Amino acid sequence: QVQLVESGGGSVQAGGSLRLSCATSGGTFSVYYMGWFRQAPGKEREFVAAIRWNGGSTYYADSVKGRFTISRDNAKNTVYLQMNSLKPEDTAVYNCAAGRSAGVLTQPVAYNYWGQGTQVTVSS
Repeated sequence: QVQLVESGGGSVQAGGSLRLSCATSGGTFSVYYMGWFRQAPGKEREFVAAIRWNGGSTYYADSVKGRFTISRDNAKNTVYLQMNSLKPEDTAVYNCAAGRSAGVLTQPVAYNYWGQGTQVTVSS
C-alpha cells in the first residue's frame, strides 16, 4: 500500500512561487507514474501535471505549462511541483496521486493512491 503525504501549500500573492512536495512510502517500486491534481471550490478535479517514475517524462495541463514544473527525487521517494508566476485562478486544494500502470494520465480514475491534499491560495 502506497502512502502519499503532501506539504508546501500556503498563501501567496499573485506572481509568487510555491513548491509542493509529495513524500511517498510503502511500495514505491510499484509506482508507474505520479500526478498532481487540483480542485477549486465548486469545480471538478483538474489535472495539473504528471511524471513517469522511471525515465522522468513529464506532462502538463495547458493552463500551467511554462509556469509549473514537476520533478522527482527517486532517492527520497518524493515528487515536487514547483509553481511560479502564480495566479488567483491557481487557488485550489492540490493532491498528489500515484498510478501503478499505464493509463490516461490526465484522468483521476487512472490513479490508485491519493494524498490528503494541501491548500494553495493565491491573492490578487
